[in-house]
Amino acid sequence: MISVVFRAFRAIDDPESCARFIEGHRKVLEVFGITMITSNKALWVNHKNTYVILVESKEDHRPLGGVRLQIADGELMLPIEDAVGKVDKKIHEVVKMRDSNVTGEMCGLWNSKEVAGFGIGSTFLSRATVALARMMKVKTLFALCAPATVRMGHNMGFVIEKSLGNNGFFNYPKLDLVATAMVMEDTEDISRATQDNQAFIIDFMKNPIQTRIEKGPKGEVRVYYDLSMGTLVK
Repeated sequence: MISVVFRAFRAIDDPESCARFIEGHRKVLEVFGITMITSNKALWVNHKNTYVILVESKEDHRPLGGVRLQIADGELMLPIEDAVGKVDKKIHEVVKMRDSNVTGEMCGLWNSKEVAGFGIGSTFLSRATVALARMMKVKTLFALCAPATVRMGHNMGFVIEKSLGNNGFFNYPKLDLVATAMVMEDTEDISRATQDNQAFIIDFMKNPIQTRIEKGPKGEVRVYYDLSMGTLVK
C-alpha cells in the first residue's frame, strides 16, 4: 500500500515547498502539451492569502500532487478571473457579486502519473480543500474544472456557473480543450455533496490532523492528513 502525506501551509511561509509544487505541476501539464497556464505564474507564492495542500511521498517526501486555495482580497486576481477573463469579461462581475462573502478558488489541482487512479487528485484533494476553506472561513468557492474533474465538482457540491461562457463551458487552456466554471455558493451548506464527502468535511472540521486508509479506483492508499497549519486554523 502506498503512503502519502497531505500537508497544508500558507504559501508565503514555505517558498521551497511552493517551488516543488510548481515544478511537479509543470511536468504534469507538459504531458498534455500545456506550457502556458495561470497556475504556472509564481505570483501566488508571495500572496499572503494563498494556501497550499502538497501531497508528498511518506517515504522520501517527493511531491506527488497538490492544490491551492486562493482567497480573493483585491491584491491578486483569482486564477479563474485571469483565465476566463480572456474570453468572457463577465467573470469579474460574477466574482465581485460575492464581495459580501469571503470568496476563494480551488485551483492548480494536479497529481503525478505515479499515483494516478488512486483518487488523490479526483477526490481526496478536492474534499480536503473544501474542509480547509471552511476552516479559513471562506464561504464562496470557485473552481475551473477539466472534463475529468467536473464529476468531482458535482460530488463535492459545486454547480456549473452557467452565466459564463457557453453555459459555463470554455475552450481553455487550448482551443481543443474544454474547461467548466463551477461554484460552491456556501461551504457551510454541503448538502449537495455525496454522503462520504459530507462526512469527511465534518470530521476534519473537528480534527484536521488524522490518518486514514482511503479507497480509490486502483486500490487503497494510506493518507497522513495535516490540514491544521499550526495556529493559522482555529
